[in-house]
Amino acid sequence: MNTPFTEEQLRAALSSVSYPGFRRDILSFGLVKEVAVDGADVKVQLVLSTADSKIPAQLRTEIEIALQAIPGVGQVKVLIDVQAPVAAPSAGPVPLAGVRHVIAVASGKGGVGKSTVAVNLAIALQQAGAAVGLCDCDLYGPSVALMCGANERPSANEQDQIIPVERHGLKLMSMGLLLEGDAPAVLRGPMVTRYTQQFLRQVAWGELDYLILDLPPGTGDIQLTIVQTIPLSGTILVTTPQEVALLDVRKAASMFRKTNVPILGIVENMSYFLSPEDGKRHAIFGTGGGAREAERLGVPLLGEVPMEPAIGHSGDVGEPFLAGKKETQSEAANVIARVAARLREMLP
Repeated sequence: MNTPFTEEQLRAALSSVSYPGFRRDILSFGLVKEVAVDGADVKVQLVLSTADSKIPAQLRTEIEIALQAIPGVGQVKVLIDVQAPVAAPSAGPVPLAGVRHVIAVASGKGGVGKSTVAVNLAIALQQAGAAVGLCDCDLYGPSVALMCGANERPSANEQDQIIPVERHGLKLMSMGLLLEGDAPAVLRGPMVTRYTQQFLRQVAWGELDYLILDLPPGTGDIQLTIVQTIPLSGTILVTTPQEVALLDVRKAASMFRKTNVPILGIVENMSYFLSPEDGKRHAIFGTGGGAREAERLGVPLLGEVPMEPAIGHSGDVGEPFLAGKKETQSEAANVIARVAARLREMLP
């Protein structure tokens, strides 16, 4: 039976409906299972995995409004199958196809510059000729998208895999690319596990030499999900020199060792401030903490990164520090480049 509208019009309208709290639409999320037409009437079938009763009601209203705006559409019926989120049983860590090495950048506490180190380390590896991906595993406080100047939504391929965004020669995935504006990621246990596994296994990473994972601070659900989902080539622990940061690094190191993840070494960030006026070093947060902790753990001290105002500014404007011209690189950039070279020796 001929209708005054097409299926392409219906799907275009559905693609304007975003999942609540996200910028990604319900079609690219794979939530729409059927679009059926009976004369002028339209039936849409969705399958959701959520414990929030408000989400189905909101989606039903937005879908009805979007479809009824199409000339000729009559009654719109939205059927939503809500399934409780259930974590699938794990058969143990399984390698990511095409990815040679997965390196986790971790810290015991926030505020030590872990994401800054992760982003610029990924850039340094890429500048050395490696194919590199960067996955922001901090679902609650994602910062990689901002620091890399990425703001578009990822799309999906024919295999229903997420296509990572590309910036500065890196393949990127971050919750910051999915959230709408300043919307928080309100997630609990099973959903945290689901999104973490999706970022690792349902992203079309392709052939990579290194996949850098920017982990959230601490030793919680996300860290445990990662070590149970994929085998890690190792982890880098980021700290600052003071004891309060080193105390939490020990906890992180203990967790990784208990889960049989090799600790590749420690990077001490904000090691000192190098005065631009006289070149003198000022140990604002103390000195030698990273070296002592590396010796205690029996792992290498990979580098001591100085504090430089340009580092923070570059992340704020979406231009990673090491992505700038070679001649503008400073001591901090050189240290991170040497850390990358060391990693390439350890994990060729």
